[in-house]
Parts: sequence; structure tokens; C-alpha cells
Amino acid sequence: MSESYDFSIEELGKRNIKSPIVMSTVEGDLIANYVTDNQLVRLDTDAKPGAQSPLKKIQLMESAGPREMIYFTPAHVHAGIVSCGGLCPGVNDVIRAIVRCLWFRYGVKRISGIRYGYKGFLPEYQYGIRTLDPDKVDNIHKLGGTYLGSARGGGKEVGKIVDAIEQLNLNMLFTIGGDGTQHGTLDIAEEVDKRRLKIALVGIPKTVDNDFSIIDRSFGFNTAVDKAVEVVAAAHMEASSAIHGIGLVKVMGRESGFIAAHTALASHEVNFVLIPEVTFNLEGSNAFLPYLQKRLKERKHAVIIVAEGALQDKLVTEKKYDEGGNLKMADVGIYLRDRIIKYFGEKNIDINLKYIDPSYIIRSAPANPGDSIYCERLGNAAVHAAMAGKTKLIIGLVNNKFVHLPIKAVITERNRVDPEGDLWRDTLDATHQPALMANNFE
Repeated sequence: MSESYDFSIEELGKRNIKSPIVMSTVEGDLIANYVTDNQLVRLDTDAKPGAQSPLKKIQLMESAGPREMIYFTPAHVHAGIVSCGGLCPGVNDVIRAIVRCLWFRYGVKRISGIRYGYKGFLPEYQYGIRTLDPDKVDNIHKLGGTYLGSARGGGKEVGKIVDAIEQLNLNMLFTIGGDGTQHGTLDIAEEVDKRRLKIALVGIPKTVDNDFSIIDRSFGFNTAVDKAVEVVAAAHMEASSAIHGIGLVKVMGRESGFIAAHTALASHEVNFVLIPEVTFNLEGSNAFLPYLQKRLKERKHAVIIVAEGALQDKLVTEKKYDEGGNLKMADVGIYLRDRIIKYFGEKNIDINLKYIDPSYIIRSAPANPGDSIYCERLGNAAVHAAMAGKTKLIIGLVNNKFVHLPIKAVITERNRVDPEGDLWRDTLDATHQPALMANNFE
């Protein structure tokens, strides 16, 4: 798999400035060490007996962390931070980490927060900027949402955005956002190159769905599962306390079922998990609704998790997109609720169905401790990369190591649950649902 990627990281120029961060270059002296560009991480950890071809340097990922020599003079730096797209637990933790690392570790005193995503750069909106310092961000990690505000769209106005970056005299921009945001980051970086500007563009990947490729997980994902488990516990209590009780919970997951699968594994109370990656039918000889009926007959209750992207190939008849370029989806939760009620009504079987959609409650929650730690380290690594003059990159965790990843490599494809992989196998073990609920893959 590593052979298909080029992990080379672009730099603005030669690093001639000694970092103000005091660290060591000596192993074994009990002082934290600088990171060098020759500390590399491989993507593939699977091994097979026999000879394997050696990997080239471009197929290995740079380790993230502070470099001994940096590109920017800290006193001359004006850094910008922008958060885009939907809400996600941990955005404020990342903002806080970036500000504090710039201020305390490098002595950067000019930090600006761009309001409401990429639209904050566009003059027609006149949102202005928010001056940032450690006092202002000290407690924002305790809050959900984003201190800077967020919005979808605006990222295609590349010329106007770079005009604004020039007018603000930014030397570096940290973009916190998902796939669409990072596509925008790359477009902005390429326009910066065309204008021969020396501006570092560094992304911090944000998607609660956990569908960025290559990286181990996105920040906010653990918190989302944590909150979803609480909702499933309530749905299970409602279902198990009623005759033919059904708890139906819709969770996030536009193109991937990671939240749904992990929630089922963590809760131990889910009987059916329906995700975009695994085809299923509602009615027929080997379909979901007959299996649900069988479950109710045997155990008198059932709990179902459905990811928001499930069944969209059947429900969406006309493709429309939001400002962020995301496909507008039909509400599979409402659709599934109504189909379940109709199915059992036609069979004169009384059910007690409770439908819960906790999506916005989950998205707006503060990060849990695990995600908060992760966000702190992502933010610090982003600052170290930018100060070293590295650009067009995303900070990611790969094989439990923080690394620099070219934006282009990460946004090429989405990460999805493998129906033949161990995560889905373990999910089936936890739910006892059939491996396939499809009539000849219709």
C-alpha cells in the first residue's frame, strides 16, 4: 500500500533560524529531543514471510514535532486559524493548543482567528477577525462548538481568500476541517504558490465520521462514540421496558459506519447495525424487517443503530449539494422508522418504537479527555510544522505516531468500514445479526 503514495512534504525554503525551543540532539540525556526529517514512519505494518522490496524515502512519512532549525522568525510571524464545516468535539481544544504553542513555545504574539470558516476571508461578509492570545482561549476547551464560529462553503473563492491573506499579512494559516476544508486548503496553497508567496498552509483533519484515509482516527470520534453509547443505553432501556419495544438510533456517518460499529461494540446492547458499506434490503426472504420480526418474537425487544448514509442509493433520486460540496441526504432515520411501523402494522403486530436522533447533541459536545489529549498534540504538531516552513500538509496519527501527510494523499479517497475486515466481523459478533440481509444483493 505504501508504494501507491508519495509522502514527500513541501517546504517554503531553507531553515536557517535556530528554534527558540530548547531541546537536545543527544540520545540518553533525559532531555526531550528535536525531531529530524529523517525520522520516518511506514504506513504498512502487515508482513508476509519472504523477501520484501525496500521502501523509498518518498514512501515513508515524516515524524511530526519541533525541528532544531526553523524557517520563520517568530517575531515576524502573523498566524491565522480558521475552523470550517460542521461542529465536532475538540475544535476548541485544537484552537487553544495552536495559540498556546505559538505564544509560549515560539514567542509568536500576532495570532488571528478567522470568523465563520472560509467565508470570514470574503469581504462581502465583513465578519472581521478575532485577535487571539492565551488568556482568551484558556478555558474554551471546556466548551463545545467552536470559539471562532464555523460555516460551510466559501472555499472555492480562492482568489479572494488569498487576497485577504495577503492583506492580513499572514505567514501561516491553520485550517481545521474535513474533506471539503482540506480540498480548499490545497487550492489556497496552490494559489499562494502562483503568487510566489511564502505562506505555510497546515491542516488539522476534522471529521466526526472518522473517514479520512490513512490516519488512524480523526479527533472528536471517541467523544462521538462516547455520547452515542449513552443514547443507545437510553434506547435499550425504553425498548426492553416495553412489549415489542424497538429503540432506533440514527448516528452520524455519511459514507462510513465507524461511529455505528464502534458504538455497537462499546454498548453491548445493539442488535442491528445498518451502515452505508453493507448492502441490505428491508423486505424479502433474507431482509432486515423479517429478521427484526424474528428478534422481537424471541426476545420481545430490539435496538437498532443506523448510520445517516445508509440506504442513500435508494432514497436519493436527485443529487443536490450543500455549500460545502456534500451530497444532501434523505433522512434515513425517519424513513426507517416509518417503514418499520408500516411493516408491523400490516402484520397486526403491536410495537412500541422510540426513535432518537442525537446528531447535533453529539456534534456540539465538548471533547472527552481522550480526544482533548489528542487535539492538544495535533495542535502542537501543526505549529511545529508551520514554523519549520512546511506546507500543503495535514497532521495525522498513523500507527500511533504523529506524522506529516501531504494533503493530496489524504483527500484522494475516503476511509470506510471493510465488510470483510475485523471491525465489521467483531460488530457482527456483538450484535448477532446476519452477515448479509440482502436478497441476492438487489
